[in-house]
Amino acid sequence: ALDIATDVIAEERLRKPFTYRETFEVLAGEGIIPESLARDLSNLAGFRNVLVHIYWNLDLKQVYAILQHDLAALRTFSVVMKEHVSESDSADPGGFF
Repeated sequence: ALDIATDVIAEERLRKPFTYRETFEVLAGEGIIPESLARDLSNLAGFRNVLVHIYWNLDLKQVYAILQHDLAALRTFSVVMKEHVSESDSADPGGFF
């Protein structure tokens, strides 16, 4: 999700985020994704940082809970971004990427 979000931000020349969490706030601020989805994805970005930088101290129950709840946010993000890219392609026949 982060890679797709940063690609869209770059392609559409949106404000550059300073953190992974802020990446989704930029998309929400532009009306590309809903605010509630941005919050969920920002939380996942924070969890990504824990996985990458503090992996030796993970609470496996917390990991399980996050995977159970937040995978839906990733699915929703993929649907919303697919719609956004399709709309962008329709507006600009030269293509999105």
